[in-house]
Amino acid sequence: MSAVVALAEHAAPGPDAEAPRTLVERAYRALRQDIIRGHLRPGERLRVEHLKDVYGVGAGTLREALALLLSDALVTAEGQRGYRVSPISLNDLRDLTDTRVMLETEALRQSIRRGDAAWEQRLVAAFEALSHAERAGRDMDPVLWEGFNKRFHEVLISAHDSEWTHHLLGVLYRHGERYRQVAIRMGAARFFERDVHAEHEAIYKAALARQEARAALALEAHIRLTCDVLTRHAAENSGPSALTGQAQS
Repeated sequence: MSAVVALAEHAAPGPDAEAPRTLVERAYRALRQDIIRGHLRPGERLRVEHLKDVYGVGAGTLREALALLLSDALVTAEGQRGYRVSPISLNDLRDLTDTRVMLETEALRQSIRRGDAAWEQRLVAAFEALSHAERAGRDMDPVLWEGFNKRFHEVLISAHDSEWTHHLLGVLYRHGERYRQVAIRMGAARFFERDVHAEHEAIYKAALARQEARAALALEAHIRLTCDVLTRHAAENSGPSALTGQAQS
């Protein structure tokens, strides 16, 4: 067993840690991942008769999965015309970023105040697992990294006992992941010399030292950087239209 896997087993499991229990859940996860990764493009029409064969499920199952994605705001409904992948825009990204900062920094403050020794142990394990993944540098597996990154953020706020906050941040995190994938595909990250590991380490050390103000500021800067990267990229590449990549089907 690798050191990364061994460490990960001690971190708090994410909502997707278990295998899907139903066909609806399986289709929902697969569709969600394909939207986040950009395989299904912003604005693309989601035709049930085609997608049911792609994902190997019946039409009814696929419609249930799409309804779940509608509640996640990853798809939009067009009345009797079906569904489309939700569009993306700089305004949406700014709103998403501001909302996530507001919720997640306060959740971190509450978690630092309430976290016990078990929370500290989970945080150490999650950070070490993420660090192992990040030390691979350019050879880092992006899918593996995303899982450890998500787990680290979840553990940071896990001592906060608001179920609504955790639910809403889960939705916001997936939308943030979608924009991170946009930045990667567009090569926008070249505009900033970004040391993601150093960002995580700053948050981690402040949280573990119970320095809630410093931890919150480090977390805010970390969350906002993707928005800064894409805003600058759009400004230097034909404006906001450089970001959207809308499908016209």
